[in-house]
Amino acid sequence: MVSNPSQRASKAREKVAPTTLRSAPVAPKGGALKPTVSLRSAPVKVGDQRIYHLTHIKNLASILESGTLYADASEAWDESRPAFDMSSEGNREWRRTTRVAGDDTESIASYVPFFLSPDASVWESIRSHSLDPRLTKKATDAAATDFVILVSAVKNATELHPADVAENDAAIVVTDADAALERTRFGETRDSALRLLHHVRQNADAGALLGAEFLVRDEFPFEQIVLIGVSNDRVRDAVKAILKPSGYRTKVAVYPPWFLPSEETTEV
Repeated sequence: MVSNPSQRASKAREKVAPTTLRSAPVAPKGGALKPTVSLRSAPVKVGDQRIYHLTHIKNLASILESGTLYADASEAWDESRPAFDMSSEGNREWRRTTRVAGDDTESIASYVPFFLSPDASVWESIRSHSLDPRLTKKATDAAATDFVILVSAVKNATELHPADVAENDAAIVVTDADAALERTRFGETRDSALRLLHHVRQNADAGALLGAEFLVRDEFPFEQIVLIGVSNDRVRDAVKAILKPSGYRTKVAVYPPWFLPSEETTEV
């Protein structure tokens, strides 16, 4: 991850041909991906690919109250912003000013961000307490066990805006690395997004899956979240208590490896 503006993307990003892909990122610290996220041994249809949205448990009640995950730049936000803000001021500004394709397109901040792996690089910085210019110190100092991972699938997102996607209106966007980085490739149409997603999945062992993003324009309804991943029984019980008055019956599952630094999970 770069840490200064000179290494960032131009604020008016040029469109990239869907078949023009940058070289795969360097493998993550600790080596190849763990079997739990490897896609080579267990092929998955692109639509069934899981997508992951990270948030702090303090933000869950407000998400449930609105029934929606909002993009940072969404006009739907009222005076209430997330109780626990993970994004650094600099990173938030770059995502608000960096355009998906060109001057006349929306900014990255107009999209709800999802990871393509529960071991995404920015999440790894939090759970290993590593400095990361994308994150606030509050986030990297926080206990990983106090975060929750909201899980859905690519097909749930593509079904939200079928007309827009068919008209190449960038309702969903796939990137092969952090969306605000200079050499990141974007797939802004249905065909190019799914083509780039396929490429990222095929390069999972090279670490492409860890930096990639799946972006959904404006908002994402909570009813499309099929699973909430938590670190332990205590957090599971707390999440269930938050869920109960909301009326949602989303499955809550304890999966400790998602909340451990890569080095620790490698040793398990």
